[in-house]
Formats: sequence, C-alpha cells, structure tokens
Amino acid sequence: MVAANGTDKIRRVLRLLLAVFYFVAGCFHLYATQGFVSIVPDWVPYPYSVVVLTGIGELLGALALLAPRLRRLAGALFALYAVCVFPANIKHAIEHIPVGGVDLGWAYHAPRLAFQPVLVWLALFCGDWVTWPFRRFRKARD
Repeated sequence: MVAANGTDKIRRVLRLLLAVFYFVAGCFHLYATQGFVSIVPDWVPYPYSVVVLTGIGELLGALALLAPRLRRLAGALFALYAVCVFPANIKHAIEHIPVGGVDLGWAYHAPRLAFQPVLVWLALFCGDWVTWPFRRFRKARD
C-alpha cells in the first residue's frame, strides 16, 4: 500500500465535500423543484423536467464521485454541469428572482457567480483530471 501524499489527502477531503455539496443540491432540486424552475432561462425546453433530471444527476454524480471507477467521469460531468448552469445563475442574479420570497441581492450573487470557475476546477481536481496548484514544481537538473 502506497502512503498518500499531501495532495492526495487534500483531494480526498475536497472530493467528500463536493460529493456532499452535490448530494444536498440534488435533494433540494427534487424537494423545491419549482424554485429552481423559476431561474431556468426561457430558452431551455421543459424546465421542470430539466430541474428534476439535474437533481437526479447530482445525486448519482455525488455517489459516482466517491466510487474510484467512476470518479473521473463524475468529475468531468460536474465540471460541464457547472458551466451549463451558469446561465441560470446569471438569470437568477439579473432578474432578482426571490428564493423562498427573499431577494438574495448582489451580496449573494456576486460571490456565487465569481465562484463558478472554482467549482469547475474543483470538479476536475476531485475527478483526478488536474493537480494544479498542488503539483510540486521541479527544479531543472544540470
């Protein structure tokens, strides 16, 4: 058995956190479907079905992220998913769509929108696609 290095430990912890995040998000997509439907852009067909399917996808993806044979696929799909839901996040922010009757405002939306690229990187890191910025830089040898 090979001892885990620091990057492996960080990756395992972040993978677990990301899996929990997406599992909870999937539960919310299935529990409060109509709230998510309201932020789906108008050009997306069948918004209710899309929200339900993304909720199911989040649940299955969270489990897949924890399965060694499926984690690369889950990481790639979660990165793609984070890109695909970005228009809904923009609509949510620009149109001030309330959640539970509350307009969250730019104090919520600005960091949420800015965090989206980090979420893409996190999915790729947890799916073993990238190591940056944890890879050690090697000095050129003479």
